Amino acid sequence: MGMMDEKLLLAAEVAAALAENRPVVALESSIVAQGLPEPENLRVGQAMQDAVRQHGAIPAMTAVLDGRLCVGLGPDDMARLAAAADGRKCGARDLGPAMALGLPGATTVSATVRIAAAAGIPVFGTGGIGGVHRMTAGSATTSHLDISADLLAMSQAPVAVVSSGAKSLLDLPSTLETLEALGVPVLGYRCDEFPAFYSAESGLSVTFRFDDLALLSAALRAHWSLPGAGGVLVCNPPPPDLAMSGDAVEALVQDAVRAAGTAGITGGALTPFILSHMRQASGGQTLRVNAALAIANAALAGQLAVSLAASLSTGDKR
Repeated sequence: MGMMDEKLLLAAEVAAALAENRPVVALESSIVAQGLPEPENLRVGQAMQDAVRQHGAIPAMTAVLDGRLCVGLGPDDMARLAAAADGRKCGARDLGPAMALGLPGATTVSATVRIAAAAGIPVFGTGGIGGVHRMTAGSATTSHLDISADLLAMSQAPVAVVSSGAKSLLDLPSTLETLEALGVPVLGYRCDEFPAFYSAESGLSVTFRFDDLALLSAALRAHWSLPGAGGVLVCNPPPPDLAMSGDAVEALVQDAVRAAGTAGITGGALTPFILSHMRQASGGQTLRVNAALAIANAALAGQLAVSLAASLSTGDKR
């Protein structure tokens, strides 16, 4: 990788695990810096790392710090990101400028996918991916095509992204159609339906269902053996004891969109406004689901990384 090697700063335990072909799981840091309110942000960030460890893998939360791409963050690093007044929310396109300017940057899905691929980490656990925004002219939702960089980044890097689908405030059918066009398999782990983040219900199907981690690992290896293959989306529904009904979530989304329209909220401020409004209107239920599914996805990512490493070490050709 040349220049990229110089820009990657691997934590000692991450470097050792990668050198010994032991399982490592990438994690994003945007959930700590922007995704959740205090004090839930640091609690959930640490709980995600703990969940990865509990299943036998090494967590590697990513960020931009002091001009380098950091892979593996400790509690002090997470606290620094959460408190940084000049911190940036970095997508894949923002990594270079943030490094050059020496800005602290919390990584989103697209940035984490790129960093994980550069470091040689094949599994990434997150809450939910971005997607295609709903298009509704003359309202608080966008009237122009708005596609998350997450989708393109996933198509370009051989990384399995474990998530609870995409948030219901997005256009889920168009998100799935875009993933299909980009050649990204959408695989359900013990589910047939594409999860809608707070809800397991979307009315949309995954392309293949897997109930066995060894077989899922074999599918990943087979996909990556093909020329030009990129990433894979592994869907894990939110924990059933906290998951909300699809109708309840849609009602919250519509109420939040109306409130945003009344307040004149548009552009980059729209999604944070909608999520905050949904959190308040649900009495904190969306926050509880968000935290639980992020931790559950980190746990599944840890299990998947262990299974994938075992299949590689044994030369399993399934």
